[in-house]
Amino acid sequence: MGGTSAEREVSLRTGNAILTALCASGYNVVGIDAGIDLPAQLVAEQIEVAFIALHGRGGEDGSVQGLLEIMKIPYPGSGILASALALDKVMTKEVLVFHDIPTPNFDIYRRGEDVEAVVTRTHAYPVIVKPAREGSTIGVTIANSPETLRKGVQEASEYDDLVLVEEFIKGRETTVSVLNGKALPIIEIAPKNGFYNYESKYTAGQTDYLLPADLPTELYRSMQLIAEKVCAVVGCSGAARVDFMLRNNKMFCLEVNTIPGMTATSLLPKAAAEAGIDFSELVQIILEGAVPH
Repeated sequence: MGGTSAEREVSLRTGNAILTALCASGYNVVGIDAGIDLPAQLVAEQIEVAFIALHGRGGEDGSVQGLLEIMKIPYPGSGILASALALDKVMTKEVLVFHDIPTPNFDIYRRGEDVEAVVTRTHAYPVIVKPAREGSTIGVTIANSPETLRKGVQEASEYDDLVLVEEFIKGRETTVSVLNGKALPIIEIAPKNGFYNYESKYTAGQTDYLLPADLPTELYRSMQLIAEKVCAVVGCSGAARVDFMLRNNKMFCLEVNTIPGMTATSLLPKAAAEAGIDFSELVQIILEGAVPH
């Protein structure tokens, strides 16, 4: 847990929640704050199975998964390829398009290019500007004009050399957690400030979670099936979460999270609880998926 990404603090909260649950279940468990000495820490602690609670680059992008595979340490969750693919929002969207899974229209900007080219190609506002390989809405801007688009690209470029400029879907935000290939109950996310940003995600009371989401039965089941398909085509294992926007009951897949948060306000534990799986059991189910890769 921890690590050096922009999501370090969230990762520590996720990791400590998992650590507490594993200790309560009687496991011989140690928390490791992942730094450049991670291989030495794994050896010193004689780790037999690694439970990855790292968010963002350096932990959710296949890097740690590759290290663990080299060291022959089993771990639960998605492997190297699915992790790297899912963290890269641009590559994920290209896979979604290939498989005819609806996703918002998008453009990309690479650091060093002329931002005016993106501005010229953008004919409709608002758009949402995101670093391609960050999470927790870090570096995200909603741009309503060419000027705010330029500023959004500049801010996102501070976090990544690849920037996603995406059609902004105004509507209802939903998320589907998928556990071992099966969708859990759908959550509708209703942030009180109108945008599900970092503060809304991690500050208690800033967002209402409607669980299960109040959707027509056919749409509800269709979204669950699409979430399962997304995880399958990306190659996810264990626990994952697929985020959607709904506009006039038409769904748009936004992204895939291969290491969903496990904090007090996190979505995966809420969905699991609705399905009758408490936090301790959820951690156990994920852990049991640990296999040598």
